[in-house]
Amino acid sequence: MRTRGSAIIIQNDKVAVIKRVRNGDVYYVFPGGGVEHGETPEEATIREAYEELGVVISVIAPFIEVAYNGRQVYFLAQILKGEFGTGEGEEFQNNGNGRGTYEPMWIDLDLLSTLNIKPQEVAEVLHRKAAGTGLN
Repeated sequence: MRTRGSAIIIQNDKVAVIKRVRNGDVYYVFPGGGVEHGETPEEATIREAYEELGVVISVIAPFIEVAYNGRQVYFLAQILKGEFGTGEGEEFQNNGNGRGTYEPMWIDLDLLSTLNIKPQEVAEVLHRKAAGTGLN
């Protein structure tokens, strides 16, 4: 299993996610992907946010690291520029590849506990921190 870098982007009490539909299963993931040779998790997070969301981000701080299908590193991030939802990564180019669909969207932070978010551990920590500190 490989290392993955992902972004936690929060704006106006909403968090950026990718809605996935694959083999009839509907679930949500935070934008991100595998670390390529020579990249750091932070660099992968920035690259993947651009590919998947169409936005340039800056990494603010580490958020959480979990073991879920490999090592997954999550970072709090903010959008610097770009138009959310205009990503053109390979996942959007190869719809017939058996990997299902990808739909970037914003969801209310208070809905995190009601959705099938993978990995759930990250959503639970984010929900607790947002409720306690007003992450925004």
